[in-house]
Amino acid sequence: MNHPSARPEKLNYWLLFLYMAIVTIGWFSVFATSYKDGAINIFNFSTTYGRQTIWIIVSLILGLIIFLLDVKFIPRSSWFLYLFTLGMLVLVLIVGVVISGSRGWISLGANIKLQPAEFAKYTTALFLAKYMSIPGVKFSNAKNRNAMFAIVLIPMFLVFLQHDTGSAIVFVSFIFLFYRAGLSAFYLFLILYVAILFIATLLIKQLALILILIGIFSFLIFIYKDYRKKILKFLIMLGASIVFIVCVNYIFSNILKPHQKDRINVLIGKEYDPKGSAFNVNQSLIAIGSGGWAGKGFLEGTQTKYNFVPEQTTDFIFCTVGEQWGFLGSSLLVILYVLLLINLVVIAEKQRSDFSRYYIYGVTGIIFMHFFINIGMTLALVPVIGIPLPLVSYGGSSMMAFTLMIFTVLKLDMNRSAVL
Repeated sequence: MNHPSARPEKLNYWLLFLYMAIVTIGWFSVFATSYKDGAINIFNFSTTYGRQTIWIIVSLILGLIIFLLDVKFIPRSSWFLYLFTLGMLVLVLIVGVVISGSRGWISLGANIKLQPAEFAKYTTALFLAKYMSIPGVKFSNAKNRNAMFAIVLIPMFLVFLQHDTGSAIVFVSFIFLFYRAGLSAFYLFLILYVAILFIATLLIKQLALILILIGIFSFLIFIYKDYRKKILKFLIMLGASIVFIVCVNYIFSNILKPHQKDRINVLIGKEYDPKGSAFNVNQSLIAIGSGGWAGKGFLEGTQTKYNFVPEQTTDFIFCTVGEQWGFLGSSLLVILYVLLLINLVVIAEKQRSDFSRYYIYGVTGIIFMHFFINIGMTLALVPVIGIPLPLVSYGGSSMMAFTLMIFTVLKLDMNRSAVL
């Protein structure tokens, strides 16, 4: 039942402040890495920082449009927006521009390129929340659960076909939403098991790893020899594990691009190439380490100012913060993200509408995944898979998509008493 007379709540100024603070830090970081000596024109579209200024303004205009919409329009339009972005993901596979090995951009001319994958995360969160909030739809129902998985896996697969592994992995973040909706902890264990098995597959020879698994599961079967159902589950898990090992080896050997293989091998310690795959990470660590406690100062970062760090305005923007503002500045940015994530969870739990709550949890998962992976890349904790730091990295599509996510949260929270 809808409640059109529900009194609108006040704007969450704390969330808006966190958004603006992170965006401001991001703009100054982009400026610091792209500014060359001479006159400063922050609206000069021929400069990186000038384009970022325009993208921020456009994003804020989109956010204002969200505020002006009837709140009921958001869930009602979710299916159309989702299908539209799926169409864009298909279109980019046909006419897309290849950048850094990924066919993920549609050229609009005038040095403007659109990345549909960024918007697909937003629309997937919307449509998934809409479906999950339909009366009678329950996560415990296998048919409903499979439909939810399909809503996530379809755009994830299309993005993967673009060879944009980073953006595809971000869709895994919806596991947080599923867990909030009733996903068994077993599935979280399963994800952890698969991750460990994946790494082991790359480190250990195939036959040796299979024999190790047979030994482990044989031991488990011996312990639970009186429980037939458990024995059957162990046998199924063993068989699936062996198939997984074979598939991973095949994909790694025959499907992954050479640069993708190199990044993974460097991370897990199989290879070390200081002038190749490890170069980006090494330069990033040097930049962060050279910043020390308080940093070198604004525009004084030698590693980032003189382009020693590749992709320093996008994937490795965090090292700019570390070099110029040191441990204190880096910690401040991390704290702002943590506060943002905590605030989103608090807001989600205040929502009367299932749609609003599910959507906000979806957005929280997306932002957390981007934040964790991006900073993990710069610190050599995860493979370099190329995803932006939310609201900080240079890029119009990313800035607009994350702004839409945050301002939609603000709009929904202003109508938290309504049932959508």
